[in-house]
Amino acid sequence: MQKVSLYFENGLFLEAKSFGAEGTSVGEVVFNTSMSGYQEIVTDPSYAGQFVTFTMPEIGNVGCNAQDMESKGAYCKGIIVRSYQDRPSNFRSEESLAQLLKREGVLGISEIDTRFITKMLRDEGAMMMVASTTTHDKDELKKILESSPRIEEINYIEQVSTKEAYVHDAGRYSTATFEYEKPQTSKKIIALDFGVKRNILNELTHAGMEVKVVPNSIDAQDIIDSFKAGEIDGVFLSNGPGDPLILKDEQEKIKKLIEAKIPLFGICLGHQLLSIAHGYDTYKLKFGHHGGNHPVKNSITGAVEITAQNHNYNVPDNITEVAEVTHINLFDNTIEGLKYKDSPTMSVQHHPEASPGPHESAYIFSEFAKML
Repeated sequence: MQKVSLYFENGLFLEAKSFGAEGTSVGEVVFNTSMSGYQEIVTDPSYAGQFVTFTMPEIGNVGCNAQDMESKGAYCKGIIVRSYQDRPSNFRSEESLAQLLKREGVLGISEIDTRFITKMLRDEGAMMMVASTTTHDKDELKKILESSPRIEEINYIEQVSTKEAYVHDAGRYSTATFEYEKPQTSKKIIALDFGVKRNILNELTHAGMEVKVVPNSIDAQDIIDSFKAGEIDGVFLSNGPGDPLILKDEQEKIKKLIEAKIPLFGICLGHQLLSIAHGYDTYKLKFGHHGGNHPVKNSITGAVEITAQNHNYNVPDNITEVAEVTHINLFDNTIEGLKYKDSPTMSVQHHPEASPGPHESAYIFSEFAKML
């Protein structure tokens, strides 16, 4: 392992060991409290532009494999771990985490006090950072960080969205066959790809929907024409990275879909964009929600669900003027789910596909299927 130097925007300078790609990267630092599923986290496109600090101290134990990829690659800037294990032990392992990171150009940072970093982020909030295996001078790293754009100034959707439309037909992963199932589908939907996770598509298919994934650049009128022609029954708005307020084209597109009364379902970034499209701007949380252990109350049934989360932005409380709150986060009482009053539209902030995480919210996909 070679040396890697870290400089945070609050002036903190640290040295650690590198086990991933070489070079210099600038991004926003967040922490994730999940105890498993590091490969799914690393390959989640929603982390584009971010360094992920794992609170789980041991990372790398089970290696990585092609089946557990949530996208075609890894889009985060890097990961920060207390202890990295380079000798994975699992019958499904095909390569080590270090090999995956090096291939994807992602920094791996270890031998560092992740508890300290997590407490700092909780106290001061998510912040920008630069990490480098080639530059180790504090003042030089400070210059690099100060001259780099902030995460809220970059449209990462252009990097993570598919360039070509494709049909997704795989369902849930079977632990009996170690393959993805091929469910029967009776409805057809379009998934607007802002950085969609593969297991979200799997759950949509499992719930009986044939999913055509399309680039974020698709024209709204093409979708509306397909709906009017009976070629599709609804539209899914995916998760994705970055600040939703800068995504002006996507906001206008969604406004047109709302006006056309197309059944819509949004998760995470899709949930936030639906709020903005209705005229209710999102706001940034202090350090966001990232992990697989967040309690959410279903306001309709009263049930409490343990959920997987990954977001830095949230919808405002006054959105209740146009939507009914269906889910509430019990950590901080922020809004987690909505059903709109004026259109067949629903959305959730958390990740009901839970990869990684608990599957208590998977019923939400069936609810969307029933809406179609």
